[in-house]
Amino acid sequence: MELFNKILIKGAREHNLKNVDLEIPRDSFVVITGLSGSGKSSLAFDTIYAEGQRRYIESLSSYARQFLNMLEKPDVDLIEGLSPAISIEQKSTAGNPRSTVGTVTEIYDYLRLLYARVGKVYCYNCGRPVDKQSSDQIIETILNEFDEKKIQVLAPVVRGRKGHYKELFQEIIRDGFLRVRVDGELKELIDDFKVDRYKTHDIEIVIDRMKVNSTSRYRIRQSVEVALNYGNGNLIINDGDQDYWYSRNFACAHCGIGFQELAPNSFSFNSPYGSCPECDGLGEKKELDVNLIIPDMEKTINQEGLAPLGKPRNIWFFNQLESIAEKFGFTYDTPFNKLTDEQWNILLHGSKEKIPFKYTYGGGRTVTYMHKFGGVLNYIKHYYDNTSSGKIREWAESYMNTKTCSTCKGGRLKKESLAVKINDLNIADVTFLSIEKCSQFFKTLKLTGREEIIAKQILKEITSRLEFLINVGLDYLTLDRRASTLSGGESQRIRLATQIGSQLSGVLYVLDEPSIGLHQSDNVKLINSLKNLRDIGNTVIVVEHDRETIESSDYIIDLGPEAGEHGGEICVRGNTE
Repeated sequence: MELFNKILIKGAREHNLKNVDLEIPRDSFVVITGLSGSGKSSLAFDTIYAEGQRRYIESLSSYARQFLNMLEKPDVDLIEGLSPAISIEQKSTAGNPRSTVGTVTEIYDYLRLLYARVGKVYCYNCGRPVDKQSSDQIIETILNEFDEKKIQVLAPVVRGRKGHYKELFQEIIRDGFLRVRVDGELKELIDDFKVDRYKTHDIEIVIDRMKVNSTSRYRIRQSVEVALNYGNGNLIINDGDQDYWYSRNFACAHCGIGFQELAPNSFSFNSPYGSCPECDGLGEKKELDVNLIIPDMEKTINQEGLAPLGKPRNIWFFNQLESIAEKFGFTYDTPFNKLTDEQWNILLHGSKEKIPFKYTYGGGRTVTYMHKFGGVLNYIKHYYDNTSSGKIREWAESYMNTKTCSTCKGGRLKKESLAVKINDLNIADVTFLSIEKCSQFFKTLKLTGREEIIAKQILKEITSRLEFLINVGLDYLTLDRRASTLSGGESQRIRLATQIGSQLSGVLYVLDEPSIGLHQSDNVKLINSLKNLRDIGNTVIVVEHDRETIESSDYIIDLGPEAGEHGGEICVRGNTE
């Protein structure tokens, strides 16, 4: 082989390698095979990868090197022809609970961008679309949608609030308006007009009534401007059958709920601008489990039935509990399964009223206090939320289970972000889909002409990355799957798909048995992915036992003849022919 077309190794003695001399073709798909312990990893990872990575790090500035771990120089006389090396081993991704398949592959970053640019905002309270329109846009919509129809232009001034609003009606009369709509009914205004102050009301001023046609543009403009002014940027058009809401604010015209302008960080569960405030963007919470706190319902308090607290003793909690038991008619010898619903609720959740408690100090002095009893659950939660002690937190967590967040339903985002949808799915709904279904969703996505122009490049990145994951046999995963729950093989194939998506060239990739656990059909896809990585100008070295992978390679290196001290020699090398 010519010098620039090969990796030249002389005198490799790392671990059990026995002075190995070897030439490996560059820009090829190379398989290193052999018995377990024969020296495959010593050659691939501890010699070739280690030296490639070490040389790359040495080429960086001293400032950059201080942030990187320098690998030791392998025991080898000479290695030439190396490229910057990337190792993709079979190991699980770090246990960061915020790391998901979507974030690791960067697909979620593109999803955030897509939803920020073409997502449709809906009110999380009433489900109506939230639009921000200029006065001119509202006027054009009225002319187009209500042509030759009779309409009423209404200005909403009160939404779901109590009061008699006598002063408001007087002000409306002074401004020259004759009619209002109260709770859906038209009313003529008189001097002493008022409504029931103890009921909630919706009140709108009737600004104008007209028939829409091409000659009514000026009148519509005047009415719209007046209605928007009185309605604080909102107006209603009623055509006799139903109401149509319009707003020049980025807010729900019906509920009056304001929304922030969309940005990518609105959909980031790692940012306070997007994360669910209840679970802090984790999608789940630790909650106390009564079955762990009271594991045996037949036991009593005296029998240490309250597992976190043990035997009753002279501490503030048990002094409170003793008074509670006396007041509500049970004792420390009452089995938990004999407690009434009221007694059970008081024991767990506490009392709303203040109750007298007796506390005996060390000197024998007894004092009575009036205090609310917080209950067993709140007692443990108080320590969990306020302690800085790792041991106390560990104690409290031993009586907790992890449950899906009841606020975001596992979506990790605040309700405003989850109310943004594309084709009826919010961003969390998309991450709940399998990668195969997610790919189908984006391939059949229907957008308007303007939205297609905006989303074209974003969709290209999303669909290509999804396709890479499918091609390495990961079509069954979901984008919200925690990276820490992936197997070593799944993590390796995800990193492989990410590298394919990065389209790097001139790189040396070293992989450790990527075919483990794959179905035959998925193995073919994996092999094709490795070949694609080679075809864009990379050297791919794979430690592998799979026969199909070996037969599909460009070059084979067989180490042996046996394992351990009886291995470390090149038995066979050459192309598959």
